[in-house]
Amino acid sequence: MEATKMVNDAIMPRMGYTILAVIIGFFSVFGIILNMTVIVVTLKHRQLRQPLNFALVNLAVADLGCATFGGLPTMVTNAMGYFSLGRVGCVLEGFAVAFFGIAGLCSVAIIAVERCVVVCRPVGSVTFQTRHAVAGVVIAWVWSFLWNTPPLFGWGSYELEGVQTSCAPDWYSRNLANVSYIMCYFLLCFALPFSVIIISYTRLLWTLRQVTKLKMSEGGSTARAETQVACMVVVMVMAFLLTWLPYAAFALSVILDPNLYIDPVIATVPMYLAKSSTVFNPIIYIFMNRQVILPEESEEETTASSVSRSNKVSPS
Repeated sequence: MEATKMVNDAIMPRMGYTILAVIIGFFSVFGIILNMTVIVVTLKHRQLRQPLNFALVNLAVADLGCATFGGLPTMVTNAMGYFSLGRVGCVLEGFAVAFFGIAGLCSVAIIAVERCVVVCRPVGSVTFQTRHAVAGVVIAWVWSFLWNTPPLFGWGSYELEGVQTSCAPDWYSRNLANVSYIMCYFLLCFALPFSVIIISYTRLLWTLRQVTKLKMSEGGSTARAETQVACMVVVMVMAFLLTWLPYAAFALSVILDPNLYIDPVIATVPMYLAKSSTVFNPIIYIFMNRQVILPEESEEETTASSVSRSNKVSPS
């Protein structure tokens, strides 16, 4: 792939590239500011460096990397109207976006598992400790590295996508090696984290519902913390679906139907939604989360206490 040295007017006019540059620039700059704020504040305040926050900070690191090494270069290439970084630049940019993006996606899944464990753990179980949090962080990065390096060695590849100003895994090539890689990539880097998130939050909401029903049967009322956790779960799932599901659906459509034609401009929309997660994630997972703002007692810890008390009086 050689860099085209002029604006590709066949895809869209010059103004279209400028608009895309402004959009991705907005997401990138604010993503960098918000995620840097999360990291700096966490490093500054010791009380925030607790196990339940490790995955949240890890998500901020992944989003910071995605905005820096993926968003900013795409802003520049859109402003120029063509991909100016050459073949090596395409591979490096595609790898960086995929590596940090999937690490962030895995972090979201790990956050879901951790919250499920904290809220739903039975009485007397092992408490969530530093080693559990560290293991989750390591799993996110190792898993992402494991599935994003094969294209560097010939199994799959990174190619231009959408309006030809950014790179990503090659969803279109139909040779056997690429198709096998893309199928594995979709199942293990999209479908698997998505399933983990849905199962974990479904279990968490079911537990909250059982606790609420038990309290009502005893003449009690629904705890405010439990309602807040339920609302946060809905917001997290909806944000995940908004930012990642369109991209996953686009990838699956191309995989299942090799003759499917998707207009490059339309194909760019799910890519930008996925990259917008670098802004939405810190807002939803950090700034709307009392676990970080008020580290003394998180909603999950308060709800876990309620669950434990309810388990003591509930029939076995």
